[in-house]
Amino acid sequence: MMRRPRPAARILLVDGRGRVLLFRFTPEDRPVFWVTPGGALDPGEDYPAAARRELREEVGLDMDCGPEVARKLAEFETVEGEPVIADERYFRIDVDACEVDPAGHTELERRVMQSWRWFTPAELAAHDELVFPVDLAEMLAGTGPGSY
Repeated sequence: MMRRPRPAARILLVDGRGRVLLFRFTPEDRPVFWVTPGGALDPGEDYPAAARRELREEVGLDMDCGPEVARKLAEFETVEGEPVIADERYFRIDVDACEVDPAGHTELERRVMQSWRWFTPAELAAHDELVFPVDLAEMLAGTGPGSY
């Protein structure tokens, strides 16, 4: 099966209590899963610009996302059902606290991404729904494959 390349910027948004923000996706054709904020690059956009745009659109924060801290290649089907090979670049942002403002969510996001929460490392380890990337805890600790 041919997979379309999908460059994407993802955000490791960590609060002052060491928790990471994840969004819960509820697609109709597969099990529920949780992911970090972020998404595909727009045409002509670089990874840092996409990270800033995604942070603004999905979380409501408009700020520089700092240096890239990890890179992963992942094969999956988008929620629209398109097979892709994603070149995901991760950016870590540490904030004291943050309330998510969903005003910038797209129609698709409003349909399949209706909730979010902050996870401690222990809550991530004990969570019974899928979390992507699967090695998120190691990435946050700076020890996972693909971490710089």
